[in-house]
Amino acid sequence: MDRSLMRYRSRSAGVRLILVPLLAMALTFGMAATVQAQEENQEDTKADEGGLMTLVTATPEEGFALAVKLSQKAVGTTQTDANVRQVLRGAYAHDPDSLIAVSQVVAINFQTISAANNYWRE
Repeated sequence: MDRSLMRYRSRSAGVRLILVPLLAMALTFGMAATVQAQEENQEDTKADEGGLMTLVTATPEEGFALAVKLSQKAVGTTQTDANVRQVLRGAYAHDPDSLIAVSQVVAINFQTISAANNYWRE
């Protein structure tokens, strides 16, 4: 094997040995800071403004309604322009793959809410 290629490979392996743990630490501390900020701001969130205070619901039906609401809020958060959302709605409203994808998102949210409610066991 060419010596320059061997040096490049050994250098890139060394860089990976350093960068991967640093990246993992940065992500861990970044996520911890985000969680802490969310916890600190949770009291400031007002339910009447559409803010979500808890995943706990009294019934599975309320849990499913919350799962749908979470999914809708995610769309509104990622695409803030209501006019663009309205224009795009026609494109995915008749696309079976898009409708299945939406159902999957709601199902994942419902799964999370169900776990938060201990599956509504007494």
